[in-house]
Amino acid sequence: MQRAAQSDQRDPRTKRAYRVLLGAAAVPLMLVATACSSDSGSSSDDNAAGAGQSSSENSASVSPSPTVQAAAYKSLPDACDTLSKGTLGDLVPKASKSGKQGKSDDVATRGSCSWSSLDNNGVKGSQFRWLNVSLLRFDSDVTRGEGDKLAQEYYDKQVQDAQSAEGAKNTKAEPVPGTGDQATLVRYDLKKKEGSFKQQTLVTRVENVVVTLDYNGAGLAGEKTPSADTLAKLVKSAAKETVASVTKANTGGGSGSGTGGTSPSPTASKSASKPASPSASPSKSTAKKS
Repeated sequence: MQRAAQSDQRDPRTKRAYRVLLGAAAVPLMLVATACSSDSGSSSDDNAAGAGQSSSENSASVSPSPTVQAAAYKSLPDACDTLSKGTLGDLVPKASKSGKQGKSDDVATRGSCSWSSLDNNGVKGSQFRWLNVSLLRFDSDVTRGEGDKLAQEYYDKQVQDAQSAEGAKNTKAEPVPGTGDQATLVRYDLKKKEGSFKQQTLVTRVENVVVTLDYNGAGLAGEKTPSADTLAKLVKSAAKETVASVTKANTGGGSGSGTGGTSPSPTASKSASKPASPSASPSKSTAKKS
């Protein structure tokens, strides 16, 4: 009976100890669960922060679209209408009323016109004159640059080409003030079977347009050679008038050939607007007439 009573007295204590042990064992489990939950939250925050940083970096890496200043001139006048009848009468007095229009696949960016004059004095010989006006306009391009700078490059090349013309003798170059933004006159002598030619090539740039005037004269069949100074004076006057026509076509007072498109490539520009060589000026048929 005593043992049974002792057994009954120990039983409650055993139960309480068992419960304490269970509680003590549950504490580490709760700590582990809390730690895992905390780690999971930190990882989510890190991922969110990383995603935000990546998005910010991507936004910063997007650069603005490149821009370039628009070209000043968007139109060209008809090359055959750039000179007045009076000016043409001075330079090419025996030329037809209308010049010979040059071919162009884009009249808004390039154009040319030429006139030939033969004053036939029979046995006394003849006076020959030839004039060509060439216009070339450059648009601004994000990959190539601003229109006026492209025109500047072409202007420089035109002057260099004139100075290195094949067969040229006594070549001289001089600036021409008061004509466009810049202008250069290249003068030289050219000997041909038809006679001695005095060549004048005047290149000028106004904004993003390059104007080239080729003018030459010769005395054929015994006629005296014209004065180079006289020819130079005439072509300078014609260049100022042509520049004025270009400016007028872009100020609402003239009839331009159209609005701007893409600028021509250097190769296309040279082939489309390069003035006729002075060696081709007096054609064989013209020489025969003299």
